[in-house]
Amino acid sequence: MAITVTATALPEVKIIEPKVFGDARGYFYESFNGREFEQLVEPGVVFVQDNHSRSAKGVLRGLHYQILHAQGKLVRVVEGEVFDVAVDLRRSSPNFGKWVGVHLSAENHRQLWVPPGFAHGFVVLSESAQFLYKTTDYWFPEHERSVVWNDADIGIEWPIDFEPLLAAKDAAGKKLAEAEVYA
Repeated sequence: MAITVTATALPEVKIIEPKVFGDARGYFYESFNGREFEQLVEPGVVFVQDNHSRSAKGVLRGLHYQILHAQGKLVRVVEGEVFDVAVDLRRSSPNFGKWVGVHLSAENHRQLWVPPGFAHGFVVLSESAQFLYKTTDYWFPEHERSVVWNDADIGIEWPIDFEPLLAAKDAAGKKLAEAEVYA
């Protein structure tokens, strides 16, 4: 197998590390293999959309989710470094409201699987970052929701000592206690 998969403190959220083949010329790795993803990460997943964002240092995107047409996301960074976060929004889960964070960078080649039912966000730690992700459903703006990044009830320990740059929709995110969540 060309990947190593590790469950996080939220067992459905998984870190995927590819085997990187490098020499004096550079490196090569498979960034996605459907058969291995099916066997080692999550069976039955079909990705329908690829997204690519570039953000400057200090930009925080999230915590996003779609209340209908919930999206699973396979995320990675191809330039720079981010601190990537998933929050369990499934009210029936024993981990409801809990979060996990992982450093993703161009150097570590890690990916994170964020299944449907979780909010997702990241903050850029490097001068800039290019962030790529696959989704299991299409973007429906009318179903998009945002939980505020600094909700004390969730208590995410963002590794920053600055006020992040937010989009208006993220600054207006709801606290978990007020947010629409999954059953």
